[in-house]
Amino acid sequence: MQPERFSTGAAADLEGFARPLWGIVPLAAGGGHFPHWDLYRRGLANGTNPAHPEYWGDLADRNQRLVELAAVGFALALVPGHIWEPLSDSEKKTVAAYLLQARNLEFIDNNWKFFRVLIDLGLERVGVPFDHGKTVAYLDEAEAFDLGEGWYRDGPVRRVDHYIPFAMHFYGLIYAVLARGDEARKQRFRHRAEIFARDIRHWFGPDGAALAFGRSQTYRFAAGGFWGALAFAGLEALPWAEIKGYYMRHIRWWSALPIADRDGVLSIGYGYPNLLMSESYNSPGSPYWALKFFLPLALPEDHPFWVAEEAPQPQFPQPVPLKPAGMVAMHTPGNVVVLSSGQQHDKMRGANEKYSKFVYSTRYAFNIEADDRNFTAASFDGMLGLSDDGVHFRMRETMEEALISGDRLYSRWRPWNDVTIETWLIPAPPWHIRIHRVATPRALSTIEGGFAIERADFNADRSEQGEGRAVWYGQTDVSAILDLSPNPRAGHMMSPIPNTNLIHAKTLLPQLRGELGPGTTMLVTAAMALPNGADCVAALDNSPACPDLEELERHFREKGVRVPAFALLS
Repeated sequence: MQPERFSTGAAADLEGFARPLWGIVPLAAGGGHFPHWDLYRRGLANGTNPAHPEYWGDLADRNQRLVELAAVGFALALVPGHIWEPLSDSEKKTVAAYLLQARNLEFIDNNWKFFRVLIDLGLERVGVPFDHGKTVAYLDEAEAFDLGEGWYRDGPVRRVDHYIPFAMHFYGLIYAVLARGDEARKQRFRHRAEIFARDIRHWFGPDGAALAFGRSQTYRFAAGGFWGALAFAGLEALPWAEIKGYYMRHIRWWSALPIADRDGVLSIGYGYPNLLMSESYNSPGSPYWALKFFLPLALPEDHPFWVAEEAPQPQFPQPVPLKPAGMVAMHTPGNVVVLSSGQQHDKMRGANEKYSKFVYSTRYAFNIEADDRNFTAASFDGMLGLSDDGVHFRMRETMEEALISGDRLYSRWRPWNDVTIETWLIPAPPWHIRIHRVATPRALSTIEGGFAIERADFNADRSEQGEGRAVWYGQTDVSAILDLSPNPRAGHMMSPIPNTNLIHAKTLLPQLRGELGPGTTMLVTAAMALPNGADCVAALDNSPACPDLEELERHFREKGVRVPAFALLS
């Protein structure tokens, strides 16, 4: 179940009130000056008072208000002198009653479990009694999402997205610092985060960009909050210089993008204002989840994190399997490319694009399809699109199987009940190879896309296309897709619908297009994108060979294991 839509102004107002606290509270805890605590105290007293016009509304199970009250709990726990102690006794009773009602309700079975915990940390700090048994129950349930190797899943689902670093680990580390007692659990949270840091660094490019993957991308630099949470917890999971490097490069990358409106307010979007990629639960205040990035402001200037000199990203010349997530990361010049199989979400707009593409990238992000009844205008970047009528289309959505073996991935999926596709993903840096075995009883049209790169104005870019080949030469990057199949498809140069890519409003995309007859057909694709320069010239001159499918199948029979993120118990 997704959070409710913001159908009432009061709920959206609460979000706009609470989310800035993720940055304001650490600022104040670290000795920084915030001149408007009087407004926050007044808002807190009024918002929790049913008799006041500014009342935030009645609470209910699985209600979005429960999310936002976690920030209030965090504030009470860390800076009670600013937001609690100056309240009158009657105001304290009103606030406490609202929070007690909230923490007794049902929270969604995912990272929301931590919201009760954060509310409880605040109540405990200010001396409000409550049933700790419910706290322990939710902590136990949150820990049950552990996938091993430092990873969690976000509930009983096949999703391992940015909610793992900026929610599950973020809140776990806050708990490890602020909770009283419970030492064994706190140590488990710290240990998982320490292991996780070695993997999640492969979701960050050398320029600081995070991997665009999954829902809630409008939270932007919240993606870097994990690095700040390590500092807050005093956990040197990597050398402090490396942690600080990931942290600072990330915020510098965002600082160069037009992510704020004219009045300086963060917009809904990613690299620019964009509602196409937004979620049903977004309101104007949603982007301020990004302020979770500023947790290290609570630390003193002489903390090792702040004193450390930034270190560049280490070199990773070989592909890196991220087994729990069903991913394989490739570090290429200026980019991290991540192959993916085993994650899915079928209950939200754009879910296929956000979770089910074959490949994601820190440099090129991904496109959202803007028109589901215009097959030939669709992007299908990092994806194979299929149509049986030339108008509507399907792509990989949910999977029947997802396996990983070393640095290779396999999935089996059905775009229609009578069509079965097996897909193998193979790293061949800077290229990657996709093999599709399509079994269909009827004719289908196909479009397969490479990476979307930035498009210049005035048709300044150039292209090459032909049988089995399409290459865009942009002003900053080159994107290529090749057909390694026995019967190659036609190369096609695509200029996707504007505002479909998360980073760039206008993009270029190479595609392969072809027709399939009834029966079983093999499609073999190689794709890559690189910044302009010698590396891309060399890559184009050294395209990969078609893999041996029999050897690949034998490899998976002998060594393939189900992707942990895909392997639900029920």
